[in-house]
Amino acid sequence: MFQDKVVVITGGAAGIGKCIAEEFQKNGAKVCIIDKAEGDHYVGDISRKDVLEAFAEEVIQKHGHVDILVNNALPIMRGIDACSYEEFQYALAVGVTAPFYLSKLLAPHMPVGSSIINISSSRDRMSQPQTESYTAAKGGIAALTHALAVSLAGKVRVNSISPGWIDTAYTVYARRQLHHQYFIIQGPDEPAADRELYRCQGRDCGTDARYGGQLCRQDPGQFGFSGLDRYGLQSV
Repeated sequence: MFQDKVVVITGGAAGIGKCIAEEFQKNGAKVCIIDKAEGDHYVGDISRKDVLEAFAEEVIQKHGHVDILVNNALPIMRGIDACSYEEFQYALAVGVTAPFYLSKLLAPHMPVGSSIINISSSRDRMSQPQTESYTAAKGGIAALTHALAVSLAGKVRVNSISPGWIDTAYTVYARRQLHHQYFIIQGPDEPAADRELYRCQGRDCGTDARYGGQLCRQDPGQFGFSGLDRYGLQSV
């Protein structure tokens, strides 16, 4: 399905990113990962401009082009009580600035019909207390998605996926713990990875596949829970 396609994934060493990388590799893709964690991938902090430029240069030198870019790296989650100015700026650098700049660096090397997938979150439209840095970053990447989709229309499809809670540690929860969270915890990562591969085939939620700009939820009914009303928030 993706034989010899060149796929770039940020934050691909663990969690959702790792699962996405493995699924692409199973389908024959050449996967390039950048992550802060040590490993047999490109190691670097994507909040830094020089790191993004060096990584993009290495990918293009090695492969000549990029077919799919997955902006997945996780911004830090800090709330208004504890989050410093520097931490908030760092969350935006990882969650919004890096996806923008890496898209800018790689777009000239992406052929017609290629794809950018941004991993947002259900937090982009419904929040929890004390998550301001993460929520702002996820809201930012959701907005960036439809802006890039318009700018790159006709060449690169740009879509985002907004997973609900994904249990990347395969935790077993007691029923009362699930109820306490007032939504269903989804896990492990395969549903998000499956949605990822689906988007990269040009299937964009009923829109023109040449255009994109879709913000696609991946959650098991979490927005249907009346418990969300305690915060006066609703999904549209």
